Amino acid sequence: MKISDFQTKDVINIVDGKKLGQISDLELDLRQGRIDSIVIPQYTRFLGLFGSAGAEVVIPWRNIVKIGADVVLVRIDESKQRPEEDDLHART
Repeated sequence: MKISDFQTKDVINIVDGKKLGQISDLELDLRQGRIDSIVIPQYTRFLGLFGSAGAEVVIPWRNIVKIGADVVLVRIDESKQRPEEDDLHART
């Protein structure tokens, strides 16, 4: 699968059914030769009209449940997330 194929898929959290967005980037472990995580940009609205880039959500590869033809299903349970955990974090 090409990275460009990945970027056209919607990312859906199976815990709450929320659409998180589309993959903008991948974090790679070059030593191991594998994907560590996927990066999804978060957009904020200015005056309800214009979207601007905000923080990014980084989802570890181990949280990916299924990669389908149109979507990537992930399992992120934010209610169980502790602040010190690094599984899902926002970058600025």
